[in-house]
Amino acid sequence: MPHIVAENLVKTFHIAQRRPGIWGAFRGLVHRRHRTVRALDGVSFSVEPGELIGYIGPNGAGKSTTVKVLSGILVPDGGSCRVLGYVPWRQRIETVRRIGVVFGQRTQLWWDLPVVESFELLRDIYRVPAGEHRQSLDELIELLDLGPLLDVPVRQLSLGQRMRCDLAASLLHAPELLFLDEPTIGLDAVSKLAVRDFIRRLNRERGVTVILTTHDMDDIEELCSRVMVIAEGRILSDGPLESLRAQVTRERWLIVDLVDPDEEVTDPDAEIIRRDGERVCLRFDPSRTRPAELIARVTANHAIRDLFVQDPPIEQIIARLYEERQS
Repeated sequence: MPHIVAENLVKTFHIAQRRPGIWGAFRGLVHRRHRTVRALDGVSFSVEPGELIGYIGPNGAGKSTTVKVLSGILVPDGGSCRVLGYVPWRQRIETVRRIGVVFGQRTQLWWDLPVVESFELLRDIYRVPAGEHRQSLDELIELLDLGPLLDVPVRQLSLGQRMRCDLAASLLHAPELLFLDEPTIGLDAVSKLAVRDFIRRLNRERGVTVILTTHDMDDIEELCSRVMVIAEGRILSDGPLESLRAQVTRERWLIVDLVDPDEEVTDPDAEIIRRDGERVCLRFDPSRTRPAELIARVTANHAIRDLFVQDPPIEQIIARLYEERQS
């Protein structure tokens, strides 16, 4: 049975509009104007057990609203969904016992308590037997290197340390499904790598189903086998990352480092799209010319220090998809 089945979810918000000027502000206190924002506009998808899915889109696209509906925090205005067999906003207790949620900009830990005491409180809230809690906590302490942090008040943790503790807190009750909303936001490079590695191991070794919303496209490329793209409350694309690339463009890039930074590079089947000193980026269509043939021509005609072929960054793919749907 799918872990998630969402069908035509709709969620609207009524937002007060400010009027310009002092008089407008005064009138706004008496006669408020509102505009309706359709955060979700017929969102449908299903998620199978063990999937690790990237859920991406611009600010205001509906990502966090979707997560809040699926976790029972918000009630949709229309449509239906089941999470682990439950309607999350009607059966909240049953649902939250089997899911974990991490919001990157919020914590579920108690600000002035040592980390370990927050873990103990969460054990009582979720009614986890003491033996299971100890076993789970010991494993998470080792995996996330939390030993030195257990007696530190949460308010004294760095952002990266707090995120590792929040990940542990969300998993103490052994959920089958984990929602991660911007889990690497604001983290330094080392902390990001640690969090990514943990998410990967959690999915592969424990079989936990993961829904990851993020603006960091490196997270998506490193972790996700399936990507859903949402904009203006609608799903624009849903499938493997490579299918998303093929849907938008077939182009690939040949990056060349020249011996002579002033040398001109030309080829009938490639176009220069960027140049930075001796480094030149050429765009080509692999259906028209094979990468090996293009490389052979370029190396025959130019002195090369180094070269490599890569796909366009996922950020550009997503941006083009938005542009196509809006045009």
